[in-house]
Amino acid sequence: MTELRITTDKAAIDIALVHRFLSESSTWGRGIPLAIVQRSIEHSLCFSGFIGADQVAFARVISDHATFANLVDVFVLPEHRGKGYSKALVQAVMDFPALQGLRRFTLATSDAHGLYERFGFTAPLRPQSLMERYFPNLYTSRD
Repeated sequence: MTELRITTDKAAIDIALVHRFLSESSTWGRGIPLAIVQRSIEHSLCFSGFIGADQVAFARVISDHATFANLVDVFVLPEHRGKGYSKALVQAVMDFPALQGLRRFTLATSDAHGLYERFGFTAPLRPQSLMERYFPNLYTSRD
């Protein structure tokens, strides 16, 4: 496996690549406008994974850096999957100094439970206490 270089330097992010993946290939961000991706990156802690000069992976954390974090927009480009890059990316997130000692760290996944269970994520202990406002087709239902 070629080693994945991971950085939190926002200047290194290939925003066009991240937008293209989220808006065209992800199940959760289909149709998301570029301006929203840019704003989400601006207000988040971002992890970009590179092989050489090419970005092949991305993850974003929304956090107050004290009590709570939410892991979102995690992806490895399809042609680079199966090489351990997702594990390396999530490990970098979990090891990040500002994300230590948080009371709650959440995420939502439809198909990667096994990946996240390795890092201690489980179903909510008290699901009856969680609520959400969710608009799954927000970006594709705009006129």
